[in-house]
Amino acid sequence: MHDLVIRNALLLDGTGSPPVVADLAATGGQIVEIGKVKEKGKQTIDAAGLALMPGIIDNHTHYDAQITWDPHVAPSPALGVTTAVIGNCGFTIAPCRAADRERVMRNLTQVEGMSLEALRAGIRWEFETVPQYLDMLEREGAALNIAAFVGHSSVRTYVMGEAATERAASTAEVDEMRGIVLAALRAGAIGFATSTSPAHNGADGRPMPSRLADDAELAALVGTLREHGRGLFMLTKGGQTTLEFLERLAAESGRPVVVAALLHNSTQPDDVFADLRAIARANERGHRLAGAVSCCPLTMDFTLHSPYTFESLEAWRPVLALKGAEHQRRLADPAFRAAVRAEIARPGHFRLFNGEWDKVQVVESRRRELEGRTIAVIARETGKEPLDAMLDLALAENLDTVFSALLLNSDEKAVARLLGDPHALVSLSDAGAHLTFFNDAGYGLHLLGHWTRSRGALTLEQAAWRLTGQPAALYGIKERGALRAGYYADLLLFDPRTVERTANRRVFDLPAGASRLTCDAIGVHGVWVNGERIVDGAGARAPSRLPGRLLREFAA
Repeated sequence: MHDLVIRNALLLDGTGSPPVVADLAATGGQIVEIGKVKEKGKQTIDAAGLALMPGIIDNHTHYDAQITWDPHVAPSPALGVTTAVIGNCGFTIAPCRAADRERVMRNLTQVEGMSLEALRAGIRWEFETVPQYLDMLEREGAALNIAAFVGHSSVRTYVMGEAATERAASTAEVDEMRGIVLAALRAGAIGFATSTSPAHNGADGRPMPSRLADDAELAALVGTLREHGRGLFMLTKGGQTTLEFLERLAAESGRPVVVAALLHNSTQPDDVFADLRAIARANERGHRLAGAVSCCPLTMDFTLHSPYTFESLEAWRPVLALKGAEHQRRLADPAFRAAVRAEIARPGHFRLFNGEWDKVQVVESRRRELEGRTIAVIARETGKEPLDAMLDLALAENLDTVFSALLLNSDEKAVARLLGDPHALVSLSDAGAHLTFFNDAGYGLHLLGHWTRSRGALTLEQAAWRLTGQPAALYGIKERGALRAGYYADLLLFDPRTVERTANRRVFDLPAGASRLTCDAIGVHGVWVNGERIVDGAGARAPSRLPGRLLREFAA
């Protein structure tokens, strides 16, 4: 008798093949039979009218800290995810010396919008090195399968301390970093991740450590992948990091390079497609690159206490380290405002905000009549420049005003082009980060619902491949991402007529009572990880054990 039999489902096998109505059986955590299954199951589900696909592989998450206190890594399981890749952008918590813990947490608070109180109360510091961190994850278990990058900023901090955010590394320091990265890869890290993005600033507005690395340092660290013979390089790219350089790294290492974050900017509409054309040419030359794109509009709530929306602006950077009255004085300074306005007026591909004030609105204000109104409208009504209107409102409310900005990916025709590009990777959920003001953990359900059913930009089989088979192949994740006999039973059962994510809602379930945004699934009837059901039609449930596995062995 099989452990599980799902009958009469529309099977989306994760390879892009046309769907078929068939049965699937699983035993011992693995798929054992597909077709017309005669044998009974200890659990049998009639899935007529439902679709069955491999579980979503979320290749861009930041659960590195949360997983130490929340092995259920909410909300991803309920949203169809069965495998999560952590450590993206190089923003990890290992390696980390005890003396650097506060620095690392403060960096995460700034760059990933995490609550410092929640991090202090929640992180279980039962490790120092990356191998020790991986051992802890394996020992404690998780609801999902987890694969972890070794992160550049943490490695740099471990080797250089405070100097990691101040200067280039010496030859000796680079050699020490190489040893740490190689040891992490050999212990089971999926690859090496970094960021050169100007939007990525740490404590006191200082650049995240990886942004201080020169090309020689990056080439040396990525070179460990050739020595290891497995893994991939992931980076969030800043303007000074060219695709020609990244192609060179792919050629020299012989390993794939994932380039984030390729988002459509309505003020410079061809830039993202130019990047994808360059990636296509690199692939034609035999050098494996993929552009990480999002299927979601990049919408972010923010206050001027932590204005992530504007942090990539050079003119804003001197303000980031300021607090209290001095911070507010600088925001009121006409010279500061003039510098910000001038920079926004100049084209800038590698920044979040590009002067589209009609896409910034007030969400929460003491002046209730302003809620739901855009800054552009408020500026016209008050006779002010939009920047002045926003800053004056925030200053009048002690910077507590909550704004929402639709930053990038707002042109749906352009996003549909991104999703159809053969060199794009659907990605960028950022699950686990920006919890106070952002949540795209349900991106996979949005792809299946909005882009497949409602917009017809993809077929169901294409969407399933984008979410499963494609990332599994690129990341070297073995025996997952497809419905095949012998593969692990990571499964998502859903109703293609209704599947979607809900709007975000706020909950207060982080350590120290901190809040986060979350959302719920629509049309999901079941999620299985290694054959264990962790979600049913009512949502996430507490399994008898944590069925996820730490993935430590990857395809060459």
